[in-house]
Amino acid sequence: MSQRAEFHNIHDEADGLFRELAPGLTTRIFAGEQAMLSIVTIAPDTMGVMHHHPEEQWGLLLEGSAVRIQGGEEIPVRKGDFWRTPGGVPHTMKAGPEGAKVLDIFSPPRPEYRKPGKGFGTGGAAGD
Repeated sequence: MSQRAEFHNIHDEADGLFRELAPGLTTRIFAGEQAMLSIVTIAPDTMGVMHHHPEEQWGLLLEGSAVRIQGGEEIPVRKGDFWRTPGGVPHTMKAGPEGAKVLDIFSPPRPEYRKPGKGFGTGGAAGD
């Protein structure tokens, strides 16, 4: 079996499973057996919906600037910063004036992110 399907490019907007999380907030999802990657694009000055899920999540700010809102704290992040969000902790993000691009990693994979659609999935966010 060819391994070509296992290779992707972060800049290829047609690659991955597309999902609109909220107005101004989209993601491209890449699911494996034990982990899932999500490349999130946030429009300038846009804020996501506060939500939570049982999966552990790691995030890495690839481009732009943002404020991570997690567990009741607001923490400014800049390109290169990364963080862990334990399962069940409420969180969201607000992009700075130039927008933001974030790489999220989930373990285990989020079942609701295995299909295209809208919304953040579980945790009471709009669009579930």
